[in-house]
Amino acid sequence: MTEASLAAPLLIAFAASIGLMLGLAYFHLLRRSVERLAEGRGRAEAAVLALARVAAAVLVLWWLARLGAMALLAGGLGFLLARSLALRSARRAEP
Repeated sequence: MTEASLAAPLLIAFAASIGLMLGLAYFHLLRRSVERLAEGRGRAEAAVLALARVAAAVLVLWWLARLGAMALLAGGLGFLLARSLALRSARRAEP
């Protein structure tokens, strides 16, 4: 295998793992914000967390887009996988 033929699969795996990590952090912060708001406290904290979530997602996805369409798609798939994991976790935690 040539160096070029190894680069694309490695880039896709790297981008997917970055998207997964971004998604896990994003949905963790979302859950934390919702819990604070449900408790009736932490409106300012929830606003800061929302801004941080969106800013981080925009920056990471922009960076992946700069790496190319395949990297952006792989990162998006990693993010969607994190969403699925977060939903599964939330459903298990319901009383």
